[in-house]
Amino acid sequence: MFKNVFGSGFLVRTAHVILTWVVALILFLHDTELRKQEETGQLVQPVLFVLLVLVSVLLYFAVSLMDPGFILSDDSNLQQPMRSKHCQTCQHCVRRYDHHCPWIENCVGERNHRWFVLYLAVQLLVLLWGLHIAWTGFSYAPTWQLWLRTNGMLLAVTVLVALLSLIVLLLLGSHLYLVSLNTTTWEFMSRHRISYLKHCGADENPFDRGTFHNLWGFFCVWGTVVWEQVYFRESSDQV
Repeated sequence: MFKNVFGSGFLVRTAHVILTWVVALILFLHDTELRKQEETGQLVQPVLFVLLVLVSVLLYFAVSLMDPGFILSDDSNLQQPMRSKHCQTCQHCVRRYDHHCPWIENCVGERNHRWFVLYLAVQLLVLLWGLHIAWTGFSYAPTWQLWLRTNGMLLAVTVLVALLSLIVLLLLGSHLYLVSLNTTTWEFMSRHRISYLKHCGADENPFDRGTFHNLWGFFCVWGTVVWEQVYFRESSDQV
């Protein structure tokens, strides 16, 4: 189910975890509301923040190390299932392939896509909360030079967290939008090259069962879907 933790993405994963905890540590070391609450014995929010950061790190490792839906077989004549794609980076075919993510050094596919979306949601919550905490830590100084000297590290963290928040927000929004249509990033970007989609109209999606059913199927239905059956059933219904 999980890949080797010491694989090719070891440095990326290590850098991600180190950066996450360094930013959290800086938020605790500066005179933010988090540190003030800690010093006065109000530990509810500091503990919740640390736990949320920990959950985001665990989810990161889960989607990074999880089998995204690799099609493993010794049979060289095995027919590639519909909606799967061969990833040149992973050197495997992936069921319901979405994209290869360099951030997690893994493909996003049938088995880990929902966990990837959940990770993005938790990560966004951590980043926005961290951005609020950082904002409360800036202190007054009579000159710009003294202000930068006092708040320089916190300013750098704030800019970094704000930038990451924007990126994660866009990623989460785009994935939720595509999920609501029951399409993937690969299908959305390359439908003109995909055999089972290139004959369809610009707004036609043979896998779309309506927003509610698409979201329900993505988040609540477990197991492998035979997309050939869905595809041909929808095609026959349209005739």
